Amino acid sequence: MTKTTRVMLAVLAACGASSAMAQSSVNVYGRVNTTVEHQKIGSESRSAMESNSSFIGFRGTEDLGNGLKAGFQLEGQFNSDDGSGAGGAFNFKRHSEVNLSGNFGTVRLGKFYVGSYLATADYISMHNHDTGTSADALYAYVFPEGNQISYRSPDFGGVTAEFNYGFGEKANRTTGLPGDGTNVLAVAGEHKGAFDASLNYNNGPLGLGLGYTRATTEGLLDVKEQQLGLRASYSINALTLGAYYQYYKADASATGINLDTKRHAYRLAAMYTMGASEFHANVGRAQAYKGDLSGAKTAATQWTLGYNYNLSKRTKVYGYFTKINNGNDAAYGGVVNAGDNFRSIAVGVRHLF
Repeated sequence: MTKTTRVMLAVLAACGASSAMAQSSVNVYGRVNTTVEHQKIGSESRSAMESNSSFIGFRGTEDLGNGLKAGFQLEGQFNSDDGSGAGGAFNFKRHSEVNLSGNFGTVRLGKFYVGSYLATADYISMHNHDTGTSADALYAYVFPEGNQISYRSPDFGGVTAEFNYGFGEKANRTTGLPGDGTNVLAVAGEHKGAFDASLNYNNGPLGLGLGYTRATTEGLLDVKEQQLGLRASYSINALTLGAYYQYYKADASATGINLDTKRHAYRLAAMYTMGASEFHANVGRAQAYKGDLSGAKTAATQWTLGYNYNLSKRTKVYGYFTKINNGNDAAYGGVVNAGDNFRSIAVGVRHLF
C-alpha cells in the first residue's frame, strides 16, 4: 500500500466519522397492548378484542455543542387487534414534535399531551397506562391538541414547570361538557387559542402535581372552559397511593343567553407490589353539574380492580374488572345513550419495545 493510498483512506475514514457524528441518533420504540374482554353496555353484552393505545414511535437527538441539543419524537397509534391504523389510517397524530433543549430547559413544537394532564390524572393511572376500557373516563381534558408551543423548565431539586400554548388558527372546534348526555354545549365554533400550565414536585416517596387549562371557542355560543387539577402520590415500601382532584368550569354566552356550569371530580388509586405481581384498585367520582345545570342527574362513578404479572421489565400479563355507573343524564365512558352503564372483564398482554 502506497503512502498516497494510506493518506486517502485516512481522509475517507475521517470524513465518514465526521458524517456519523453529525447525524442524529434515532431510536425505535413502542407498545403493543391487547385485551380480550366481555363487555356490557346498557342492556347489551358482547365479547371483544381491544387495542389499548398500541403505538410505534421514533425518537432522535443531535448534540449541537455547548449543551444545546435538537430532537424529535413521532408516535403513530395502530389497532393491535386487527392491524389497522387508528382512525382508519396510520399517522403521527398521537405525538409529533421537534424540540431544542439545553441548560435553559426545553422548547417543543407540535402535538403532545399537555403538562396538566400528565401531572395529575395520567400520573396516578398505574394499572394500564390510562388506556383501554379501564382508562379514566371522568377526567376533563380541556386542551384542544395540536399546533402547540411548549416550554419545560429544568429540574430544580425535584420541581419542574411547563407552559403550553395552542394556536387556534381560526379552525373549527366542537365543545361539549364531559360526560353530559344532554350535550348542552355541543356547539361548533372558532378555536380562539388555549393555554396550559403545570407544576410537578417529585423527590423521594412524595409527589405533587398542579395543572391549569383555559380554552376559548367562539360561535353561536361563546364558550370559555377552564380546569384546575391537584395531585398527590406517596410510596410506602411496596404500597403506592395516589389521588387527584379536578375542578371544571364552563361559561357560555350569546345575545340574551348566559349559561354557566361547573363540576368537581376526584380519583383515588392504589398499587401494591409483591415480587412480579401488582395488585391495583382505583375509584373515581364525577359530581353532578351545578350552576345553570343544577338538577340534571349528571354524576358518575368509576371503579376498577386489576392484577398485573410482570414476565419481564418489558412484558406483562394482566386482568381487570372495571365499571362505570352513569346518572340518568350522564354518558361517561363513551356510551351511546345517557344513563347507560358500562362494565368490562378483561385479560390482556402488554409488551414494550
